[in-house]
Amino acid sequence: MTVARSLLLFLAAALAEIGGAWLVWQGVREQRGLVWIGAGVIALGLYGFVATFQPDPHFGRVLAAYGGVFVAGSLLWGVLVDGFRPDRWDVIGAVVCILGVLVIMYAPRG
Repeated sequence: MTVARSLLLFLAAALAEIGGAWLVWQGVREQRGLVWIGAGVIALGLYGFVATFQPDPHFGRVLAAYGGVFVAGSLLWGVLVDGFRPDRWDVIGAVVCILGVLVIMYAPRG
């Protein structure tokens, strides 16, 4: 159950961070205004709280592993929201990152 909880927290963190960054991007680059920017800032703040609920007590480990989730999640966000079409190198890189997440967070430790 701990691994499932951790994976769900990584998913929630990715939605908050990537979604928040996308909202800020839309507000600034696409000139959608301060409401979009403000919503993005709030979502980015929520991301910071979500990470604190990870069962592993080590900040460095959690954030290092989350980096892989962020990379893969960002590519997936681009596909689902912006019509981005990743090439094979994007996909290979995302797979490598997710493998890194699994090794960093869930490898057996003594």
